[in-house]
Amino acid sequence: MSAARHTVAAAISAAAVDAGIALDTQQRLLVDRLANLEEHRRTRRSSIQRGLYIYGSAGRGKTWLADAFYDASPTARKARVHFHGFFEELHRRVHEHRDDPESLRLGIDGVVGDSELLYFDELHVHDSGDARLLTRLLEYVLARRISVLATSNYAPDDLLPNPIWHQLFERGITLIKNHFDVHHLSGQTDYRTSVRGHAVGFAAGTWTTLPSDRPSVDTETVVLTVRGRRFEVQSERDGHLQASFGQLCDAPVSTIEYLTWARMFPRWTISDVPTFDVADEEAQQRFINLVDILVDEDIAVTFTSNHTLPVFCTAATASRPDAFRMTSRMQLIRPTP
Repeated sequence: MSAARHTVAAAISAAAVDAGIALDTQQRLLVDRLANLEEHRRTRRSSIQRGLYIYGSAGRGKTWLADAFYDASPTARKARVHFHGFFEELHRRVHEHRDDPESLRLGIDGVVGDSELLYFDELHVHDSGDARLLTRLLEYVLARRISVLATSNYAPDDLLPNPIWHQLFERGITLIKNHFDVHHLSGQTDYRTSVRGHAVGFAAGTWTTLPSDRPSVDTETVVLTVRGRRFEVQSERDGHLQASFGQLCDAPVSTIEYLTWARMFPRWTISDVPTFDVADEEAQQRFINLVDILVDEDIAVTFTSNHTLPVFCTAATASRPDAFRMTSRMQLIRPTP
């Protein structure tokens, strides 16, 4: 094993020991693939492969191992982007260059900067517009010979699964399959179901079941403004945002607002969470997006509902197949009476 491979593999293994994590067989295989990526990044070999695409079911350790690799890689020229954060920043930077015909290229350049390693966490494609932007991003980083690490719940061929739109991302899928080492992390255990170290961040959150006949909540509201748009919430004070599911998900709130508030408020309370079988599809998708962001920003959340967490998760997966990532993440929090 080369020095580059050994160094990063040893650092990931040491991080696992420090965290009290015993890597399983499949995870150790992934450590070897990550070590290969670091060796390629350092040597700049002429191999056609420029990255590593890791996919697998939720809760198998993809993000933890990728984060450990990112921390272990010694280069200072690296960037970590999350799906929602990437698009929020890209749209903002493209808007800054809106009068330039090269606005998209300039926007991507602003996000990626001078990075020689780009880590893209939670890559998934469900929107035709996102497909176009991701394809351009892939073309950009490959042309610049940037090493790319991506995690996803979807095999490359399963990205943008809607058959009406799938062909719009076929170019992106081909780029991934031709230029990335594609690795399936195929462990059988969802480790989030066994995590009980509820100490900080999202894992410190709770799900509280309230009686269905409780008195209605205070109807007074305050208004938050993001980029000129006004949104009603129940309250915001001392770093604590309180809002109902209806205010956050029934209203036309975007990931831009969720990201903004997640960076403003380290504590959240989301009240009156219904089951997905009584929420419309747009509200369901907003809640899925919101949970993604709250987990990535590591926000402590108190959820309140008339339904237990298992009932909520069962109804969510029954209502839409792509809710599996969200329901896995909800296993990090603890239910309370």
